[in-house]
Amino acid sequence: MSIRTVVTQPFPDQKPGTSGLRKKVPVFQQAHYLENFVQSIFDSIAAPQGATLVVGGDGRYYNREAIQIILKMAAADGFGEVLVGRGGILSTPAASCVIRKFNTFGGIILSASHNPGGPKEDFGIKFNSSNGGPATETVTDAIFAKSKSISSYRILDAADVSLDELGETTLGTMKVKVIDPVNDYAELMASLFDFDAIRALLKSGFRIKFDAMHAVNGPYATEILENRLGATAGSVMNGIPLEDFGGGHPDPNLTYAHDLVEIMYGDDAPDFGAASDGDGDRNMILGKHFFVTPSDSLALLAANAASAPGYKQGLAGIARSMPTSAAADRVAKALNIPCYETPTGWKFFGNLMDAGKVTLCGEESFGTGSDHVREKDGLWAVLFWLNILAVRKQSVESIVREHWTKFGRNFYSRYDYEGLPTEAANGVMQLLRESFTSLTGTTFGKYTIQTCDDFSYTDSVDGSVSKNQGVRILFSDGSRIIYRLSGTGTEGATLRVYLEAYEADAAQHHLDAQDALKELIVIALDISELVKRTGRERPTVIT
Repeated sequence: MSIRTVVTQPFPDQKPGTSGLRKKVPVFQQAHYLENFVQSIFDSIAAPQGATLVVGGDGRYYNREAIQIILKMAAADGFGEVLVGRGGILSTPAASCVIRKFNTFGGIILSASHNPGGPKEDFGIKFNSSNGGPATETVTDAIFAKSKSISSYRILDAADVSLDELGETTLGTMKVKVIDPVNDYAELMASLFDFDAIRALLKSGFRIKFDAMHAVNGPYATEILENRLGATAGSVMNGIPLEDFGGGHPDPNLTYAHDLVEIMYGDDAPDFGAASDGDGDRNMILGKHFFVTPSDSLALLAANAASAPGYKQGLAGIARSMPTSAAADRVAKALNIPCYETPTGWKFFGNLMDAGKVTLCGEESFGTGSDHVREKDGLWAVLFWLNILAVRKQSVESIVREHWTKFGRNFYSRYDYEGLPTEAANGVMQLLRESFTSLTGTTFGKYTIQTCDDFSYTDSVDGSVSKNQGVRILFSDGSRIIYRLSGTGTEGATLRVYLEAYEADAAQHHLDAQDALKELIVIALDISELVKRTGRERPTVIT
């Protein structure tokens, strides 16, 4: 075996987004493309000789090939050991768990999250730091800068390593340890939740259905829910990870998890339903004929945190992304703890958690988590809900409706316009920014615009400033319309429109969210000229 230095040239498009670098598989398959980015990571993070690295992914197409390249480059770069999930599998929260448990220097996670997989679909790569969370902007900026000037990379000439058997092998002077991808994570979950109470709930005839969407959480859900907690065999559906996610779109929402939705709204619906996404960090929660919005889910978990052993000591604080509804804010106020509003991106939560400022956090994009890891965690949220249900012995719907009666209801919806021409999407955002002065004070029916801005955030921990995080249209009654370009897509632009209206009157809580928000929806389309500028009559997804 020998280390080979390969001459290369930079690619101009390797700027990491909020969750790493995401491109179509054929882009990553270009000669030197993946290697350039991996070398840029290694050159930027300054890992000491002999450091330990974690590597794994969601099992999508190109996962195995990419891992072999990364292992050989890690060996050439002086790493002493790499922990890799068996079969190349590690969910994103499990990878964070392993990084933290074994105090590794960091990890490389291969995923495009909830995006489709397959030979012509999406792939992604990101570096997580020693705290288990996504690299800071300082690090990702350094990686991008290096990718623009890279002239060579180093790789070990060696045969591929077997990834399918637990144990240790060597690659040059580096140890490769293939680990069980589920066990460490499952042990962490058992330390946080009352598994005995959940077992008793499931034994009582309480039925659940978990849709793994042929993604990474299939093995995790099968082991924890069925094998360890005693859920009926078959409670986990679509539980075998596939490279193309079975031809589906592994995004756990009402549109893409349609098989689960049909079951939960059917005549013989189970008591509880949930789904997770491609890399296992997102979740959707359903009751019998009832959908729980991610914003409400965060608020409910916070309000009932004492139900779970891992959170009986109380919460230091709550954090939510700016587009997420203010439902959690009301719980934080009642608990007399702080609630932080951050830009979208889990790294902002990571800083707050590392500083001991927050315990729970969440985003409206079906992501919820806590300080047990530094990523959002889909199966963790499911287990938290099951723990609450085991303690309260009520239905999902009754728990949510009681919560609304106590705190009021934040009617909430998100409209996703995916694959828009980038120029048109940017034009919508520019129009809105130019209209702040003229819009302020304007009345539309019962709504009066109090102020408009482009959200800016100053990190209370490291002082970093993040600007242009989303246009906010704020109304005098507390209602909001938010427009934001998403950084998770790989083709065209994704424009998201968020709508929120608060209702204290319990007599109005029965309304469908789309009916309650219909006036705001008309206003949102009107002031943005979205249909005219993009040609898109309807959103791709409504949640």
